[in-house]
Amino acid sequence: MTPSSPADVPWDWRPAVPSVLERAASVLRLEGPDTLRVLHGQTSQALALARPGERLATCCIGPTARLRALAQVLVDDQGAWLVVEAGDAAAVHTALDRVLFPADAVRLGPPEAVRSLEVLGPDTSAAAPEDPGSWHSLDDGSGWRLDDGRLLLRDAAGLPVELATLPLLRAGEVERWRIQLGLPAVPGEINEEVNPFELGLAERVRLDKGCYVGQETLAKLATYDGVKQQLRRWFLADPGGTLPAPEPGTVLRADGGERAGSVTSILRLENDTEGWGGWIGLALVRRGALEAPRLRAGEGGAELSLSIPERFVAPPVGAGGQGGPQTRS
Repeated sequence: MTPSSPADVPWDWRPAVPSVLERAASVLRLEGPDTLRVLHGQTSQALALARPGERLATCCIGPTARLRALAQVLVDDQGAWLVVEAGDAAAVHTALDRVLFPADAVRLGPPEAVRSLEVLGPDTSAAAPEDPGSWHSLDDGSGWRLDDGRLLLRDAAGLPVELATLPLLRAGEVERWRIQLGLPAVPGEINEEVNPFELGLAERVRLDKGCYVGQETLAKLATYDGVKQQLRRWFLADPGGTLPAPEPGTVLRADGGERAGSVTSILRLENDTEGWGGWIGLALVRRGALEAPRLRAGEGGAELSLSIPERFVAPPVGAGGQGGPQTRS
């Protein structure tokens, strides 16, 4: 396999003019003095000591640390809003409801659909926002504004003037931005088979926060360098539109034919002014193939060029592992 050059891969995409990226999300309201204790124990972020006005990114996970959803926690003096950015909000609600006891001073509200809006432009930065951040409610009660530039609006709310005059990104453009950054989505990356470290979400996990669901699994993965696969993005040039698509679930194979991972997401790039045509997507690549610049899609299939997504954060490695400290890739 030959390495790919930067000119071979369309990973520096931004909309040509400032545009609105809109995605579906959900919010759940938790209210009461035990709110942060419950969320601290049921998600991956350290929340017990969070202060009103803080925004923290977290993962909703199960007992074996499998990812259920990506979320933001917006803390106030009465409780918190749990913003489900990606994943099944109803399943998150059910999981929280199951662990609440009559003695817990928490009231859990139902999921409410909202729109997540942000402006992308030619100079948009893809760097992940730092935690903790901040947030505030809009004066008219129509939503919330986050310090990372996002606006969360209830479905019935109209767009503010500064967004209403901008074009909306098409669905394919929204997906292209997601894949470029490496943001997980249902069902390819967010499911009952994948944990946060495999998806590059280490910045959402605090291993030193005490007891919480999935703690044992995540601690072992970090201590013993046990993450067996990692998220990568891929590109297949096909300007003529003649190559078959490597569908989600397609097995990736290394030079010797050994299994090296599988495709999780895919998007067709039409020929445009950039000159790109082909396919891009995400894949989970096995540990032994992480340094390979290219992998083959199935037996005798086309070679996919691999790279690390912009938002991917390398898994931590503790005293029992072979690597160094946690760093951003």
